[in-house]
Amino acid sequence: MILGDELEQKGRTWVRRAISDAALTAMDAGFTTHGDPGVRFSLDDARPLLREVTVVARRIMPGADPVRVVAFDKSEAENWTLPWHQDRVVALRERVETPGFTNWTNKAGIWHAEPPIELLERMLFARIHLDPADEDNGCLQLALGTHRRGKIPAADADVIANAAPIENCVAERGDVLFAKALILHRSSPSRSSAGRRAIRVDYCADALPVPLEWAD
Repeated sequence: MILGDELEQKGRTWVRRAISDAALTAMDAGFTTHGDPGVRFSLDDARPLLREVTVVARRIMPGADPVRVVAFDKSEAENWTLPWHQDRVVALRERVETPGFTNWTNKAGIWHAEPPIELLERMLFARIHLDPADEDNGCLQLALGTHRRGKIPAADADVIANAAPIENCVAERGDVLFAKALILHRSSPSRSSAGRRAIRVDYCADALPVPLEWAD
């Protein structure tokens, strides 16, 4: 099964040992969170560090370009859980009322909106593992195939997720998970003292309608 076929059917595909040791070392230094649980990074700063990942992303989705980069560090001091949910907002440079873009919010000075479902269906995210991840240190979980359900109301997320095959995203350092933007996912709290660092990169190959622009 080629990567794109698996992504369409299950909503995710894995590329194991996708990142070279040199690139991982550069990411260790360039994507530090300084103890915060999650930090958003400038696209201009992040792109040079993501070259190897973006090459793979473009094999899966031609023309893919990073549009948001967030580094996560789950630890004993910063341990969290998230219920089943979809990520349905994008980060934009300015708020410009545009057909199909709704639910505008401003988070830490960055405008976010929910775009038309047609755009979300053509987006994917990469999850780059800087540390091993497993059930003990709160790895991501996916409800496979749920990306085909469209926009799922939050009240229905648990029922729909638990009716689907659930995958624990067990990974080693350097493994990369590519997943459809609309797949249901959750994160359980860590039961381990081992840290769990990961970088999430949202990719899109489509241009935004003028005059909207991705947030830098």
